[in-house]
Amino acid sequence: MEIKNSKLKIENSVSRPPIVVVMGHVDHGKTTLLDFIRKTTLASKEAGGITQSIGAYEIIHSAKKITFIDTPGHEAFSKMRQRGAKLADLGILVVSADESVKPQTKEAIEILKTSATPYVVAINKIDKPNADIEKTKNDLTQAGVLLEGYGGNISWQAISAKTGEGINELLDLILLSAEMEQLTYEPEAKASGVIIESKMDSSRGLSVSVVVKNGVLRKGDEIISEKVKGKVKILENFLGERVDELYPSSPALILGFENMPEIGEEFWCDGHISEVSVDSAANLKNIPEISADLRALNFVLKADVSGSLEALAEIVKIMPDIKIISKEIGDITDGDVRNALNNKAAILGFKVRISKAAENLAKAQEIKIITSNVIYELVKSIEEEIENTKEPKINGELEILGVFGKKSGKQQIIGGRVNVGNFKNNLSVKIKRQEQIIGEGRIINLQKQKQDLNLVSEGEECGMLMDSGVIINVGDKLVC
Repeated sequence: MEIKNSKLKIENSVSRPPIVVVMGHVDHGKTTLLDFIRKTTLASKEAGGITQSIGAYEIIHSAKKITFIDTPGHEAFSKMRQRGAKLADLGILVVSADESVKPQTKEAIEILKTSATPYVVAINKIDKPNADIEKTKNDLTQAGVLLEGYGGNISWQAISAKTGEGINELLDLILLSAEMEQLTYEPEAKASGVIIESKMDSSRGLSVSVVVKNGVLRKGDEIISEKVKGKVKILENFLGERVDELYPSSPALILGFENMPEIGEEFWCDGHISEVSVDSAANLKNIPEISADLRALNFVLKADVSGSLEALAEIVKIMPDIKIISKEIGDITDGDVRNALNNKAAILGFKVRISKAAENLAKAQEIKIITSNVIYELVKSIEEEIENTKEPKINGELEILGVFGKKSGKQQIIGGRVNVGNFKNNLSVKIKRQEQIIGEGRIINLQKQKQDLNLVSEGEECGMLMDSGVIINVGDKLVC
């Protein structure tokens, strides 16, 4: 769906600031670049040193505004990066001079090309002793990025986001590119734009982050997106200051949507709200993701904002033997624990807190809750859970064919046949009954035809003296 501005006349257009997306491989310095530009220290505040939710920021350079969209660099946030490029007028492709082109560099290049977003290249970390600008330029050429002076017309600038070297020149390039793009808006048009984030705040309710693309967004405007509607009750700029109106290219925070919109949706102000089909599924609540599998690990997903929730769900649902029971925004409550209990699930929480009631109930019902502020730590925890549920690799299996009673204490005399591998004296084994491990034991002595043995191989039968607290039955298996 296109933003509704087709009836407006071009002659009424007014120039607007560029909206710029910053893209590149993880740890190549995207957030550090924005930190220097904004004179903030956001990077040090980000868990794990990476940006993990999309944000928009406004700066002034040479008396002109530029809006930056900061997109996460971790591979988990591919969809969020794609949205950033769709929203942006221009892009900055950040490539580290010491690591050159990496997998997510190539992904960013593809996104910029697919979305037809004009971009400039920032070759970063030139202050590092192992920086190699020429190699980086050559690698970019191999990746299909033809720089000025290297057979192409894509502008580039060598920079150090740490020291600030080259950043003013980079911003000059952005403003020059914006002039060439002739970015405009219609002042008389009804406001429209793109939703970049939504969040349920415990004290303020539903808050939605947007970037205005056309018209003037004002407090009191009735707003609609593809699936939800509302009214601008509170309007804030990117600094969190309440304002009465915001102009195109401005980031804004809106309080007043009746339901949670999906990030990436376009919104507009219109007088025909009754015509909009409001889909309650836009709340991202209790949405089944994967068909049931009795062997699957079940998870209830919770995250701080819709973008993070979507990214977490995208990761989880491509992992083997995983079933998502529900996904929802907000802190972990006792209701989530009951949901997990009813579905024999664990709870995954990204950048959320656990209520005391939820903590107590989870402890009483032995419901596992895994939380982290770093996405790859959650991924690691999920992988560990998968490994824990796998049956141990069987190096040896012996089927019990006869039980001859006790010798003394925990010792039992049994007989069996080796189906897999080898069994030897003093070997520790697990006792398996009907596919369940029911205990452990140790082989004290092996015999065949009343002769002591050190080893029994696959296909052979033997008698043995076992030490175990579990009473072994015919049909049980010893595994190692």
